Amino acid sequence: MRAQGGVVVALVTAANEAQAVSIARTLVKEQLAACVNIVGQARSVYRWRGEIQEDREHLMVIKTRRPLLARLEHRVKELHSYEVPEVIALSVAAGSRAYLDWIAESTASKPARRKAGR
Repeated sequence: MRAQGGVVVALVTAANEAQAVSIARTLVKEQLAACVNIVGQARSVYRWRGEIQEDREHLMVIKTRRPLLARLEHRVKELHSYEVPEVIALSVAAGSRAYLDWIAESTASKPARRKAGR
């Protein structure tokens, strides 16, 4: 195990499984996340506009790097149906070296390919 200040776990809830899968696929495809776990239905109890609300939601556990958080949050807001989607990031204190390295590699921008003859 090694400490890793650059890796974070972001928590995002979604209204349903289809929305969670759609957001997860986009974040991984765009290399804003290395992995997104979608946790089955959770019951959320919260205050919204002065009233106590209760909903069933799906929780996304998103593994990414701290420098990508602002872009990840912006993308979640674009893709999400909620007026104010949850985006909370927790720092990873330590983890498997191989797994933390994989997160870094999976979220790194690929160098642009050069065209033949250039």
